[in-house]
Amino acid sequence: MKVRIKFIKHGPVKFIGHLDIMRYFQKAIRRAEIDIKYSEGFSPHQVMSFAAPLGVGLTSNGEYMDIEVNSMTDTKTMMDQLNAVMVEGISVTDCHVLDERAKNAMSLVAAADYTLTFREGKEPADLEGFFQGLSEFMKQSEILITKKTKKGEKEVDIKAGIYELSVDGERIFMKVSSGSADNLKPELVMEAYYQFLGLTLPEFAFHIQREEVYGNTGDDENPNLVPLGLMGAACE
Repeated sequence: MKVRIKFIKHGPVKFIGHLDIMRYFQKAIRRAEIDIKYSEGFSPHQVMSFAAPLGVGLTSNGEYMDIEVNSMTDTKTMMDQLNAVMVEGISVTDCHVLDERAKNAMSLVAAADYTLTFREGKEPADLEGFFQGLSEFMKQSEILITKKTKKGEKEVDIKAGIYELSVDGERIFMKVSSGSADNLKPELVMEAYYQFLGLTLPEFAFHIQREEVYGNTGDDENPNLVPLGLMGAACE
C-alpha cells in the first residue's frame, strides 16, 4: 500500500539538510512501529521517497514523503503514531493512501508556493514602492537572469517559470516552477527583481517559507496544478 505523508518543518530544524531529514524519518518510522516495506537485496532499505528537497535555512508548511507499507490500521492512527515520536519543529499534518499505480511524489513535482518576508534591517528604504514595482516587473516580456550550471554560467529567461507573484501585507507570495526538469528558486526571482530595480540583493535578505508543492495533472500547454496531498484518499 502506498501512502503520501505531508509534514511541516519549522524552527531550528530548518538548518538540517535533506539527507539528514531522510535519516531522521527512517529512524522515526522504526520508533513509531510503522509496518513499512523494505527493498529486496543484500542491503534492504525502507521504501521511501521525498517530493522535493528543501533548501537549508528554509521553513515549510508543505513537505511530502511517499512510503510503502505492508499493513496499516488507518491514516489517522499512522499520523498519531508518527507525531508521538517527532522532534520539535517537525510534525505530520496529513496522510493519504495512493492508488497502486500512482507515481511517486518526486516524479510529479511541477510547482511550489513560497512566502518571503524581510529579515529585520534588510528592508529597502521605500518598502511600499518596492512592493508596487513587482507588477511592473511581471509585465516584462522576458526576465533574464544569469544562472549557474555545472558547465558554468548562462543567461536564461525565467518569466515562464513564474506563475504568480503578488504581495500580501508585508509578505511576498510566489508560485514558481519546481522539480527536476525546471526548478526555479525564489531567491533567483528576487535577484532578478533587484536587478530590474538597479539594486543588489543583500545577503540573507528574506525569511523564505515553502507553503505547498504541486503536481501537474494536465500537460505543458494546459497545466492543471494540484497539491500533492490531494492526489489520494483518506483510509478511515
